[in-house]
Amino acid sequence: MKRMHIHLSVDDLDKNIKFYTTMFGAEPTIQHSDYAKWRLEDPSVNFAVSDKGRDSGLNHLGLELDSDEELEKIHQRINESNLDNLEEKSAQCCYSESDKYWTLDPQGIAWENFYTLGEIPIYGANSSKDSEDSLNSCGISKAAPSSQSNCC
Repeated sequence: MKRMHIHLSVDDLDKNIKFYTTMFGAEPTIQHSDYAKWRLEDPSVNFAVSDKGRDSGLNHLGLELDSDEELEKIHQRINESNLDNLEEKSAQCCYSESDKYWTLDPQGIAWENFYTLGEIPIYGANSSKDSEDSLNSCGISKAAPSSQSNCC
């Protein structure tokens, strides 16, 4: 199964947690002082907010997959379409360890396709960088994917 992933950068985490808890009718699945995530069945979405010093607004989109096989199928389609992408195995960010493939859509919006391996106790190594550095550190730049990684 595929689950839509949406990650927003926000300037007031508590206010946003209250808003999205009201909208979804559910408390966050994961909540920390700098991050919250709702993993919902109806609608089927992995929706996250964080206040990691980035400009407020859309951080990235993606697909959360239920297996490594599903993730590899997405990666194969990306490669067959000759889209620039970056592979991250065992990436540690957003309080999770995941295998990922990043790419950019035609507007330059980052897409994170991932399969979560487990939870970790920290947000990630690059959580304090600014927006452009964070995207670059995740392997996504407006020009082309970078060789650096480590964050969502």
